[in-house]
Amino acid sequence: MNVLDKVLTLRPTSVVSRLGHASRLPVLNPRELLKALEGVPAALPCVPVPVRPMLPGLLAAARGEDAVLGLMCPHPLADRGAAERFVAFVQQVAEADGHARPLFLQAGPVRVPHADAEALSQLQQGVYRLVEAGFPLVSLDVSRLPVDEAVEAVRRLAGPVVERELGLEVSLPGVDPGSELEGASSLLAGLRGLGVRFLRVSALALGEEDPDVEFLRSLVELAGQAGVGVSVGEAGRRSVRALPTYVAAGVRKVDVSAPFERLALGMYPEAVRSSLEQKAEKAGLGAGELLGVVGEQLAPLGAPEATRLEALTFTEASDVLASVGARRTGWKSMLFLANNRGD
Repeated sequence: MNVLDKVLTLRPTSVVSRLGHASRLPVLNPRELLKALEGVPAALPCVPVPVRPMLPGLLAAARGEDAVLGLMCPHPLADRGAAERFVAFVQQVAEADGHARPLFLQAGPVRVPHADAEALSQLQQGVYRLVEAGFPLVSLDVSRLPVDEAVEAVRRLAGPVVERELGLEVSLPGVDPGSELEGASSLLAGLRGLGVRFLRVSALALGEEDPDVEFLRSLVELAGQAGVGVSVGEAGRRSVRALPTYVAAGVRKVDVSAPFERLALGMYPEAVRSSLEQKAEKAGLGAGELLGVVGEQLAPLGAPEATRLEALTFTEASDVLASVGARRTGWKSMLFLANNRGD
């Protein structure tokens, strides 16, 4: 068996079921990638695909930088078939390009606005669909809930993820300013035994211009005592200059959405952007977030715009991968996993 063959044996069963046994695309559980990069000054990069012409540029950047890469399907429950279409499209493009560097697919963050039985019942069905669609990582956003309700909600929703030993990410719960560490400690204690992989904190909460490094390091230490890594979400809203700071503080994954959402929005006519901004404001989202949800409903970009967007995405993604230390992590991870499959 060559290196790729060995790595392919580590794919989750749900991924193999979705991609098919003939697929040679290394879509992995982030748990494996964290093992491979233990001690390496790098964080797993995770980026969205707001519109389809961006995906070839993202994958080309990962190959060019020899990097691991996470692809995010935001708000996947808004459309019952969105998750399946997302995975199918990633497979189609990646296999056509012969992509052979490690990928992981993230569903969400899935917003959990309420903890009542009816709302959680609907979300339970949605999380089950995400797992069946082939996502190795499911992210739950419980930032609107107090700690006790957040623990209850995650425990009720995480069943399909835990049963298949997939990756689970949970945001910090809603707490009073200054109580974030206490809230994180209570959340992690309440979720002990679920195998939470990442505790997510928003870059906005850290102060993106001048991140609160002391707090971030304290959070990394606290989560580490529970065997959990810290991830930073919504990073790069102003620039990617803060990304190395997160890595230096011990963050294990960084979600970088804003630069790619801005690129995608910039390709559309002013009338379309204005309409998206108005609808997004009513929905409590950013215009780029909304584009990721409704992009398939818009008229396709023309060939010149699509080509330009792919090229700009390649450049932006290359900068992001370098900023989080992901450069030259692809083959290194493959070799480690091929040689340590039994560990």
